[in-house]
Amino acid sequence: MPTLKERLYDEWALKAELTQDGVSVHPEVLRRIALGSAAQETVNCLFSYNRDLAAEIDVPPYFILPHGLIALFHVDRRSDWRLEHDGRGFFVVDSDGRAVPVRFPERPGYYARQTSDGTPMRTVAVHNSDDVIFVAYSNECSLQATSRDCLFCNINATARKYGDVQGVKWKYPRQIGETVAAAYAEGARHLTISGGFVPERREVEYYLDVADEIRAATGLDDFNGTACIGAPRDLDVIAKYREAGYRTLAINIEVWDEHFFRAYCPGKEQECGGRDHWVRALEHAVGVFGRGRVRSNMVGGLESKATTLEGIEILSRKGVVAMSPGWIPNPGSALEGHRSPEPAWHLDVARKTYQIYRQVGFTFEQVYDATAVPQTLVHDLYRIEEERLPVFAEERAKEAVAA
Repeated sequence: MPTLKERLYDEWALKAELTQDGVSVHPEVLRRIALGSAAQETVNCLFSYNRDLAAEIDVPPYFILPHGLIALFHVDRRSDWRLEHDGRGFFVVDSDGRAVPVRFPERPGYYARQTSDGTPMRTVAVHNSDDVIFVAYSNECSLQATSRDCLFCNINATARKYGDVQGVKWKYPRQIGETVAAAYAEGARHLTISGGFVPERREVEYYLDVADEIRAATGLDDFNGTACIGAPRDLDVIAKYREAGYRTLAINIEVWDEHFFRAYCPGKEQECGGRDHWVRALEHAVGVFGRGRVRSNMVGGLESKATTLEGIEILSRKGVVAMSPGWIPNPGSALEGHRSPEPAWHLDVARKTYQIYRQVGFTFEQVYDATAVPQTLVHDLYRIEEERLPVFAEERAKEAVAA
């Protein structure tokens, strides 16, 4: 019989497949999930991943697989996987008839609440599992006005499709402070603030106002927040984020190769000093926040595996939590219709990233604090190898009873 870790690694591979390929689903099956009441619904802020789905149809944010791993839920009618309900529970079923039971997350209590100005809190901060919340203060990017959007990004398409339907709009600092306080009262313990591209001076002033409101509402000087920003031309402003109370900083370089950076991120190239300046900003940020407290994402699959891993290793050795979550070609982006590498490609990048992290000494807690979504394939390797999942305790309890 396979060991628990072997079963978890099988589930890990399944997660990669479901995350990359999505599922097909009939609207009637979705209605059985009780989304928006007992079960958590997706609030489309920043990015959306669902293809061939009307904006009015609710979907869950993720699957919970049998041993506790979590996979992103997104609808794609081309997928070999489909979601079914047998009258008692939910299953994902592939074209060969393989069926895997799945569950969905409970709706957080604060999703039913409003801020003092009447804004639904669920549109202010979404719950990303594992006590992590995410605030997208702006659901659109100013680079659209100059046709210099990042080619892989659909933030503006998401705003057009879901903004009015789901009431997702600009977030004000007080709204964020009140919502974070409500989420933290229910057990949340990390948040990321992010959004579309805005002018540098406006960005830093806004983030400082948000930090003030969060501290006032929660009573916490250190609220374990990540500020996700563009690389500032004036590197001295980075210290202001640390002084304001953010524990970690994110400056996402998106791709490592300088020529790809110029092609994929024309706005970031022209507005933020180019790719080399982004690297300098990351190095400077580590000097301010400390090793393991600065994060930079690369879009996994936009460049070769060797180039991606080179960037991850170089940045990690500089103290940056650099990772490359698998690219899901976003509907409405300039690269819609392109294909991400096969799941095995992403699994291999995750394994090698985890090995690099262990070599440089990054702990799970550092990776957790630095990232907006605590359910990447790399997070899972920590959870499996360090036996952090509840299923390990359950297995030990069964063995104790049997003995």
